[in-house]
Parts: sequence; structure tokens; C-alpha cells
Amino acid sequence: MTPSPALPIARITLQILVVLNWVFGAAILTLLIATVVAERWTFAALGITPSSGIPAMIVGLRAIAALGVVAVPLNNIVLTRLRAIVATVSRGDPFVAANAIRLRAIAWVLLALQLLSIVIAAIGKAISSPANPVHLDAGFSTSGWLAVLLAFILAQVFADGTAMRDDLAGTV
Repeated sequence: MTPSPALPIARITLQILVVLNWVFGAAILTLLIATVVAERWTFAALGITPSSGIPAMIVGLRAIAALGVVAVPLNNIVLTRLRAIVATVSRGDPFVAANAIRLRAIAWVLLALQLLSIVIAAIGKAISSPANPVHLDAGFSTSGWLAVLLAFILAQVFADGTAMRDDLAGTV
């Protein structure tokens, strides 16, 4: 079977995404720490004044940032498991038990990320005001929930495919 030209692209893309995930996580964590340790300086640097109404929102914004930091290792689990799956596909041996386990882990993490997104959206809605609206790309996502279902289904397909291959190898 001829290897797909998409596999090297997927491998490189996943590696870049792993690095970017940690970089963005570090940036969010740095900003979160700055708003706690050097609140006045950070607010001044961001142009936030007491009369802007934003200081009243800061607890909610910090909670959203903290949840963003929580999402970083979860995203890393998805990305590294995908990278491992791509490696087995590149070797021509995707139907291994490890890939079923990886896909199941991805499914659970995607579920957690969907729930996290709903919590982030709820916080954003709670702190939003007409004077300072909070617009977040978070909340219920039909495609996100479909991805969760797809990952659980694919995990089972890989588990069944692995068992069928093992059975076939045992009968030969």
C-alpha cells in the first residue's frame, strides 16, 4: 500500500500544534499571574481604569483564564495521542490495541473540553454587561459533540479491528 502524502504533513502539523498549545498556555498563565501579582501595573498596561467597569469583571476573567490553562494539558493529550496514531499509520500498522486506547482517551478528553467550553461560556455570560460585553468562542458546539461521538465510535472500531486481526492471525 502506498503511504499517503498527508501523513508527513499531519505529523509536522501536530508537532507545531503541540508547541503552539504550550506557548499559548504559557502566555495565558503569565497574564493570569500578572493580574494577581502585579494587578495595578497590569491594569495600567492594559488601559483598564477603575471607572471602566472591567475591574468588577476581573474574577470572572481570571476564572476563564484559569480554565484556559486547564485546557492546555487536555489539548496536549489529544495532540500527542493523534501524533502516536499517525506514527502507527505511517508504519502501516494502525489496527493495534494502543490506538484503540489512544482514541478512547481522545474521546474522553474531547468530552471534558466540551464541558469546559460550556462552563467558560456560562462565566462569560455571567460577567458580560452592555457596557463591557464579553464575546467568547465558547459554549455548546454541535460539531464538538459530534467529534466526541466520532472519537468514541472510532475507538470501538479500532478495538474491534484489532481483535479481528488478532483472531485472523491466530487461525492462520
